[in-house]
Amino acid sequence: MNDLKNPLSPHLQIYRWHISSLLSISHRIAGVINLLALISIFFWVLTLSFGEDNYNLFLLAINSFFGKFVLIGFTWSMSFHLLSGIRHLFWDLGYGFEIKTANISGIIVIVFSFVSTIIFWLLARGFI
Repeated sequence: MNDLKNPLSPHLQIYRWHISSLLSISHRIAGVINLLALISIFFWVLTLSFGEDNYNLFLLAINSFFGKFVLIGFTWSMSFHLLSGIRHLFWDLGYGFEIKTANISGIIVIVFSFVSTIIFWLLARGFI
């Protein structure tokens, strides 16, 4: 056999991405983003202990366009990570390994993470 032309491992040029692999990577990235969100919550509590002026500065940053964008991103990250974790829990129980089921559950995780983020912010703003 002439194996010199075959790659030793699959590379990005050959490997075809699937929704499960993208969600797996996104789950890990969302975990890191959630850590950053927890650090931000820590600084929010810390500014409370430093007095009203520092807290008002923090509120000014959070109420800016960029601050709202970051907060909405943190909310999406939390909901995505939670729903993806529930998906992994079902996998740990032995359910949902069929390719069609894994693809459908992946799409459900993506859609419901956005839906839950929108519902959360509508509730937070008093629109619902």
